[in-house]
Amino acid sequence: MTPAQARQLITLLASRGVLFAPGLSESELTQLAQTFGVVFPPDLQLFLQTALPVSPKFAHWRYALNAPAGAHELRHRLAGPLEGLLFDVKVNTFWYAGWGAAPADATLREQLVRQQYPQYPALLPVYSHRYLPAHPPLAGNPVLSVWQTDIIYYGNDLASYFANEFGFELPRNFERLAEPKNKIDFWDTLVS
Repeated sequence: MTPAQARQLITLLASRGVLFAPGLSESELTQLAQTFGVVFPPDLQLFLQTALPVSPKFAHWRYALNAPAGAHELRHRLAGPLEGLLFDVKVNTFWYAGWGAAPADATLREQLVRQQYPQYPALLPVYSHRYLPAHPPLAGNPVLSVWQTDIIYYGNDLASYFANEFGFELPRNFERLAEPKNKIDFWDTLVS
């Protein structure tokens, strides 16, 4: 994504009622990395530095830095994918084959999932239950709709995601991807 494309997306989103504040500064990005361990792929970083969406359901990155309630909300959203996995392991008998044989004891199953989880690419909340993988640290990661282990691609990249979610056509200067450009460890295996 180029700076001009980021501005185009912001204009299109604003036409759909999305509210924006000034973009994140380098200092704020550094604080987010230090406080929450988040590092943004380049396309999401450029977008958030150009203008910061502040409408309901968007991740409120600046609020997380400036208010305890905002920090709590962001931590909750960052933990959402793990909590969804744990829910499906506990309630819906989900078990990922890559974890090996499922222990008979529910507490041991939960411990195993919690041990494995930090190895997977972090999912960064974008809007509602839509997440962008932080790894690989490249532009073009798909946006995932994550509802427990019900996971689908909701956009093959950030721009196509916004067009899909907010119902607009991308301008011609955007690449049209037939599938995600980047493979996402672990999460791709759960996409249905």
